[in-house]
Amino acid sequence: MSIRETLCRAARRITDRALAEYTEEAAWRRLVPEKRRQFLEMMGLEDLPAPAGRMPVPIIQTGVLQRPGYRIEKLALETRPQLYVTANLYVPDPGTPGATGGLRPAVLYLCGHSEKQKVAFQAHPRRFAELGFVCLLMETIQLGEGKGYHHGTYREGWWHWISRGYTPAGVELYNALRAIDYLCQRPEVDPGRLCVTGISGGGASTWYLAAADERIGAAAPVCGTTTLASHVQDRVIDGHCDCMWWVNTYLWDLADVGGLIAPRPLLIASADRDEIFPIASIREVHGQLQRLYTLLGAPQNLRLVETPGGHSYHERSRKAIFAFFLQHLQQRIVPENDIGDVDETPDRQEPEAVLRVFVNGPPDGDRTPSIQDSFIPLARPPQIADRTDLTRVRQRVTDALRSRTFRAFPPDLPALDLRVEFEFRSGDRNGFRFAFTPEEGWRLHGECRLPAHTDTPLPAVIALRSPEEERGATERYVRTVRAPWAQVIIETRGTGDTAWGQSLQWHLRRASAWTGRTLASMRVWDTLCAMTAVRSLPQIADRPLVLAAQGEMAAVALYAALLDGRVAALLLQSPPATQNAPSQPDGRGETIEMLNCLQITDLPQVAGLLFPAEIVVTGTLPETYHWARDLYRTLGSPDRFQHLPDLTGWTPRLPDPIP
Repeated sequence: MSIRETLCRAARRITDRALAEYTEEAAWRRLVPEKRRQFLEMMGLEDLPAPAGRMPVPIIQTGVLQRPGYRIEKLALETRPQLYVTANLYVPDPGTPGATGGLRPAVLYLCGHSEKQKVAFQAHPRRFAELGFVCLLMETIQLGEGKGYHHGTYREGWWHWISRGYTPAGVELYNALRAIDYLCQRPEVDPGRLCVTGISGGGASTWYLAAADERIGAAAPVCGTTTLASHVQDRVIDGHCDCMWWVNTYLWDLADVGGLIAPRPLLIASADRDEIFPIASIREVHGQLQRLYTLLGAPQNLRLVETPGGHSYHERSRKAIFAFFLQHLQQRIVPENDIGDVDETPDRQEPEAVLRVFVNGPPDGDRTPSIQDSFIPLARPPQIADRTDLTRVRQRVTDALRSRTFRAFPPDLPALDLRVEFEFRSGDRNGFRFAFTPEEGWRLHGECRLPAHTDTPLPAVIALRSPEEERGATERYVRTVRAPWAQVIIETRGTGDTAWGQSLQWHLRRASAWTGRTLASMRVWDTLCAMTAVRSLPQIADRPLVLAAQGEMAAVALYAALLDGRVAALLLQSPPATQNAPSQPDGRGETIEMLNCLQITDLPQVAGLLFPAEIVVTGTLPETYHWARDLYRTLGSPDRFQHLPDLTGWTPRLPDPIP
């Protein structure tokens, strides 16, 4: 099986399982609170207080434009200290229909990826104001006045966002939640009548806000709907910004997000020739949700509007949304043909300079360009004073890794179908090539060489082949181990027989993360399976194992050793300093990202937690590993952490048992 086939199958399984747990209304009601918590966690917002526990949103107002029938307030919402979100608030004049008891329903309009968002989408909030809604048009951090970043993995090479558990969708959701908080502060807004809409990236954010915040009474995402299966199978992920998906720890699809909106009114509007949101996938999401809405007794609250053309609004979708919100927020039934469309004639459009909030740029200290560096709290090196502390911390870290980093893999190893394919003799060593199955459809290979005249099981050094390595590089590396042990070379996915071209790497790194795994985490799984396979060989028979790896594969070896818990020693050639560092924009370079891992640990801490396993680093020893070296000293065995020029200077010894 190819790596593309694996990811397509993984995505398809996730899509097919969407909403499957909601077998009856009682199950939905029981599960939704935990599902909403999971969703907020995947957005990086698990610690967000409930609305009643949040502070009021500070506002900077830089001007007011009075226009016939409404006014425009030019605002910046300070959603976090020094995180400024620029917005225009459209407020109808008092005589406009739609108010009840002096209060009006409100619409949050979330912008799509337009270079001039307030200008490009202004006709929509203007029309909402004419229909009696207060409408807040909010810009994104990427294309608003304070320029931030959505394209971390897409363009910048910031693959460590995956390890951080960071997605710009989380920041946009957070800002939208705070925008709703602000609307609830407004004296003319009815907090019980709130709705949200937007197109493209704003359409995706519409899904997220309505799922996260039960204050939203109705939602209308436009051209922002698809399945995970389509993202991967149709490769539309290649055209999508990082803000289009969450950190998929719990293996969700978009219908699962919709399950948190149900049974509230939801109108899905999409174009039938959208190249990044295929219509078949939109219909699939709608079909999945239709079954849930029917189960909850509210099929009339879900609607799909298909319009002709590519990725864009259409008069039909705009009028449908206006009528939908009037019905559900103002209890007014207005035929769509009578409701009127937006007015995009040139003389009605406000110039960019007029709508601009900050004439001279954002305030000093604006955190928008760097919010990705502080939005997600990262784990600090743990305080370990003795072996009791070590045991406690190691258990906490491994439990968290299994739950949040390697959750896509089963709790138990599969039947490996281990088979020796052929045997050989080379010089003074006997050998054989073997194969095993770590996941359905994959046959990975290993090669074992042993001293020719050995009748008893031997310890083994298992070396992991590196992607794109020079011919024979791993063989030369493992031969420098001066011990009469078995020497095993393992080819994890993407190495040896299963190597793929580097031109595919960018796509694979993004697609694998969206399916809840990464290339590195798959290699960790392969390594765990390989160690189990090697232990079952009669020539090794559960004797001690040593893992050896070079460069980026050292990250794989470290995590595999920690999760396995029985590795006697690690031989690491120039290991990466951290997983909190960028790679290359085209997807090449070190591929060491793993979902959420930096919220739990980092490579140097993993090395320290392996005590009393021996750690031998050759080549470059990054300064970050001094923490692990110091921990070995604290725990009384400084000789078990060594930095050597090469492995010829290492004296192997049979290790003490691992506790």
